Amino acid sequence: MDLPLSTTIDRHPLPLAKHSFIISAATSIEAPSPPERRIHIPTTLSNLLHLHLASKPDGRTVDLPTPTVDDAPAFSPKEDISSLFPDIHGRADWCRLLNPLHPWLRREIIKYGELAQATYDGFDFNPFSEFCGSCLYGRHRLLEKLGLSRSGYEVSTYVYAMSHVGLPAWLERSIHADAWSTESNWMGFVAVSDDEESHRIGCRDVVVAWRGTIAPTEWFENVEGKLEPLGDGHSAVKVEHGFLGVYTSKSERTRYNKTSASEQVMAEIKRLVKHYRRQGEEVSLTITGHSLGGALALLNAYEAASAMPDLPVSVISFGAPRVGNAAFGDRLKEMNVKVLRVVVKQDVVPKMPGILFNEGLKRLERVTGKLGWVYSHVGLELGLDVRSSPFLKRGIDVAGFHNLEAYLHLVDGFRSSDNGFRSSFKRDVALVNKASGMLRDELKIPPCWYQVANKGMMCNAHGRWMKPAREQEDIPSPHAQTPDPCQA
Repeated sequence: MDLPLSTTIDRHPLPLAKHSFIISAATSIEAPSPPERRIHIPTTLSNLLHLHLASKPDGRTVDLPTPTVDDAPAFSPKEDISSLFPDIHGRADWCRLLNPLHPWLRREIIKYGELAQATYDGFDFNPFSEFCGSCLYGRHRLLEKLGLSRSGYEVSTYVYAMSHVGLPAWLERSIHADAWSTESNWMGFVAVSDDEESHRIGCRDVVVAWRGTIAPTEWFENVEGKLEPLGDGHSAVKVEHGFLGVYTSKSERTRYNKTSASEQVMAEIKRLVKHYRRQGEEVSLTITGHSLGGALALLNAYEAASAMPDLPVSVISFGAPRVGNAAFGDRLKEMNVKVLRVVVKQDVVPKMPGILFNEGLKRLERVTGKLGWVYSHVGLELGLDVRSSPFLKRGIDVAGFHNLEAYLHLVDGFRSSDNGFRSSFKRDVALVNKASGMLRDELKIPPCWYQVANKGMMCNAHGRWMKPAREQEDIPSPHAQTPDPCQA
């Protein structure tokens, strides 16, 4: 199918209640002036978006549960889940596993969430760096450097997307004169389970982790709210214009996006699936992402399921927005793509685009017919609530509600929709404050503590502060994108 071409970049084809006063005729009474009504913006926004926010804290001391002791492992033991692997990946739409949340499914959701978090922790956000917008580490040591060696996955390739001015201002750019690229951003990676992990889970698992890039406040400004057909043969299927642009744009003048993110990721998925099937292995595809990354995960799943109908495809997303219309969701369901959306009730991003015009209007279709211009969510939702955790602050923190580490904390403590936060949670509570200030002050964990020492500056032997050069294997190179011939 063909997509319209931009003048600057190409698109890769992608299969009030009323008050009255009663006054007698014999009495003259002046009606009192109504009291001045002030609009409390946070409360109004909360009511509009159904954020389920608690009232303002009253300053009372709250007894907190004792966090896990310092010398206890911050992860659960790895158990053999092969007997339940198809169900964990949604074969029966997780019907027996979500409420209450099965412990094996909880651990797998956290595993994929941590791979999505790696796309943030491994990203160079420093605009003064010539490598801003790239990954901090080469693919062979990314997971090791981020403390994910025990994940059981090996990164096979990186994925890049255009950061062209014609797209919404979602991607990072360096202001350095010798920038590694002025056109592209690192958007994630493809990884595959190693032999031990494959045996534990019951199949060879190919994972795509997509990076989210923007703060919640920017969604109001940058989401275009424009549904665009996927192309010829898919006229009824429409998706958000900006998301599709990030996924499919390319340009011959670039070093990293002569092919689009779509083309890069699909080439690697096909290569890995072909390789492991030749060895007689069962292969699955799991796509994960947070925020914008969750939107790209759905587009990726649609394309993969279209190209490889016999490949089990599942999506586990966190804080993802709506991506397309009902026809898009219906087609994903027809292709047997399984989608589990992890959503914090207080997070505004999953309520966009389509805050007003969304799947809630489906009941009107008996009268109006199919509403092809209305955004609709896809799949099942695992709903979380900030108020369930005794460790998180109350009140409004729009950025904190969207923070991926807060999501993983809430998943770790979730038991069921009618049960409180579990006391046997494993993940380190301090992780919540890596890039937010969501933790209660009584815990004495500083906000936004995750940062490079001295912002990357180092003192040399002469006592001068300088920015050290990257190690050779961590310097981005388009040639490093070609997988080793002997690898998978």
